[in-house]
Amino acid sequence: MGNINIPVSVLNLAPIRQGQNSKQAIEAMVDLAQATEELGYQRYWIAEHHNTPTLVSSATAILIKHALEHTKTIKVGSGGIMLPNHSPLVVAEQFGTMATIYPNRVELGLGRAPGTDMMTASALRRSKNDSVYTFPEDVQALLTYFGPEEHQGYVRAYPGVETEVPLYILGSSTDSAYLAASLGLPYVFASHFAPKFMGQAISIYRERFKPSQYLDKPYMMVCLNVIAAETDEEARYQQTTMQQFFLNVVRGSRNPLQPPVESMDGIWNPMEEEMAKSMSSVTLLGSKETIRQQLTSFQDQYAVDEIMAVSYIYDADKQKRSYELFKEVVDEK
Repeated sequence: MGNINIPVSVLNLAPIRQGQNSKQAIEAMVDLAQATEELGYQRYWIAEHHNTPTLVSSATAILIKHALEHTKTIKVGSGGIMLPNHSPLVVAEQFGTMATIYPNRVELGLGRAPGTDMMTASALRRSKNDSVYTFPEDVQALLTYFGPEEHQGYVRAYPGVETEVPLYILGSSTDSAYLAASLGLPYVFASHFAPKFMGQAISIYRERFKPSQYLDKPYMMVCLNVIAAETDEEARYQQTTMQQFFLNVVRGSRNPLQPPVESMDGIWNPMEEEMAKSMSSVTLLGSKETIRQQLTSFQDQYAVDEIMAVSYIYDADKQKRSYELFKEVVDEK
C-alpha cells in the first residue's frame, strides 16, 4: 500500500504571466515561496532555463538567495543546476556561501542537460568539449568540495568545505537513475514534463541503490503537475493554462503564461494536443477528493518518498489555493 501522507515540496520555473514583467515574475516567485512555507511544504526548488523570454529562472543561484532572504525555515534549492553550464568549483562556492549564510536550508539538485537549445548551450558552455559526459565526475567533485577538510585536494571551495550541502540527482530518462543509485544519493524524476521513463527509472534506482554516507536506503522523489481546485470542473478550467504552456513548448513559441480558456478547441491541432498531453500526462487534477484518489493510485503503483508539485496556474491566489488543497490531502490522517 502506498502511503499518501508523505512530505511535499514545490518546483517553480518562475514563469512570466501575461501582463507581467520580469520583476513581477520574481516577486511572484518569492510570494509563492512564502505562502508554501506557511503551508508547511518541505522544500522550494527553482529551475534553470536559458534564452526563454517567458521564464525568469536563468540565474538560479541568485533566485535561491533571494528566496532564502525572504523566507525563514523552508529549504530552498535548485531543481536543478544544469552542470554542463557551470564549473563545479563555481557552483560549490556559490552554494557554499549560501549555506554559510543560511545553514541547513540550502539544497543542490543537479541536472545533466543544458536546459536550453544548442546555440544557447554553446554560448553558456565553460569549454568546447561536451561537459554532458563529465556529469558523474562533476557530481563527485561537488561531493568533495562540500565534504570534510581532510578529503580536500589542492583546489578548494571557500566557503564550501564542510558545509555538507545536500546533493540530489535529477533525471528525465533512465541515465541519471544509475548514477544516483551508484552514488547513494536521493533521486528526483521529472515526471512533470517527461513521464515516459518514470516507472523504469524508479525501478532502476531502487534495484541498484548502494547505501552511502549520505543515505542508507533509496530516497525517491517525483516531480509532477498538480492543479487542485474546489471542484473538478474548476480544476479542468485552470488546467487550460498548463495546456497552453505545453503547447508553447511543442510549438517553440514564446508566449507568457496565459489565462485559462473555456476550451482548447481551435487553439491546438490534434497532433499538438497529443504531444502536449503526453508531456503532461502525470498530473494530479481536480477537487481534494479526486486528487486523493489519483494520489492513492499513484502511490499504490510507485510508493515514492516525496512529491514535488509544480502548478502552472495563471491566477496567483488560485495557485496558492491549489498548493493549500494539495497539502490538506497529504496531511489527512
